[in-house]
Amino acid sequence: MTSNLLQRSVQHRDEMACGHTARYDIKRLVWFEMHDTIEAAIVREKRIKRWVRLHKYALIEEANSAWRDLGEDFGFEPLVR
Repeated sequence: MTSNLLQRSVQHRDEMACGHTARYDIKRLVWFEMHDTIEAAIVREKRIKRWVRLHKYALIEEANSAWRDLGEDFGFEPLVR
């Protein structure tokens, strides 16, 4: 959960994020949801974190079947694999 998606994307792409994202080299934005309140976003995040991986993949593929880097829609350069 973040209140600033662009800033969080920069942190991931520039490897400034630590923990899970650093350990697994997560840089691409493949899915996100917007919520009206922080409380609603936190509730949703906690609910999704309890899901098994296949359900999380299905959520992503419903909106982004190619797993395209959505950061490019915000003006970020394509990531080199």
